[in-house]
Amino acid sequence: MGHEAKLINPRLVKAYVKGNKNDFNDAEAIFEAVTRPNMRFVAVKTVEQQDLQVLHRIRQSLVASRTALVNQIRGLLSEYGIVIGKGINQVRKILPEILEDGENGLTALGRELFAERYDQLKELDRQISEQDRRIERLAQQNDLSRRLVEIPGIGPVTATAVAADIGEGKSYRNGRDYAASLGIVPRQHSSGGKSQLSGISKRGNRYLRTLLIHGARAVLNTVERKTDPLSRWLKALKQRRGANIAAVALANKNARIIWALARTGAGYRPAVDTA
Repeated sequence: MGHEAKLINPRLVKAYVKGNKNDFNDAEAIFEAVTRPNMRFVAVKTVEQQDLQVLHRIRQSLVASRTALVNQIRGLLSEYGIVIGKGINQVRKILPEILEDGENGLTALGRELFAERYDQLKELDRQISEQDRRIERLAQQNDLSRRLVEIPGIGPVTATAVAADIGEGKSYRNGRDYAASLGIVPRQHSSGGKSQLSGISKRGNRYLRTLLIHGARAVLNTVERKTDPLSRWLKALKQRRGANIAAVALANKNARIIWALARTGAGYRPAVDTA
């Protein structure tokens, strides 16, 4: 009918609801919110972005199921007095040895049940690997993802997840707004002209924030043997403020770079020495 459809986060509409919640008050609050000059709207995703988002949701669900299964195996084995160290690799390595050991106290039924759990673990590994291969393939097919993987700390998984979220970056005024939407900027509590900043706000997309920070940690593990400007900056920041703050700082920087690449269509250009 010629109308322009806009999406609003329900949390931003809630402040305009008067009285009890009902359809009339909700509609009135939506109308009031949409007329605000500084209201923030949610970008409408393309079909390609929705496909990428669905793929990541499926992979995330499989990873959560695998983690729950591993924890269940470790917990059940501990009831028999068999303790396995933390980590999926420990379970993959030691569980077959436990099933082969005839003197560890497991009954025939117990071995059968744990063998089924081990087969289930291998099947989850196969499904996750299949999704990872699909993500790597899509990362090469998507123009934005192909440019994002050039950024240190961003691989195919993060690149495709970001591409499904940010699109062309038109929903954000600048890179800082995008970083703030992911919750990797300081939380502010200021009053009376006194500015108080604390830890990161942790707002927005937890999945993307986790990927960016984990990617930054991977970069931090290799900076000691590098001499490029980014590595020197990270080493100095790590020594001055610690590894956690350095990782979040790099994640923040990467989020701003991501917005710039999405908005301008340019490729990533690493910093170079000017001396």
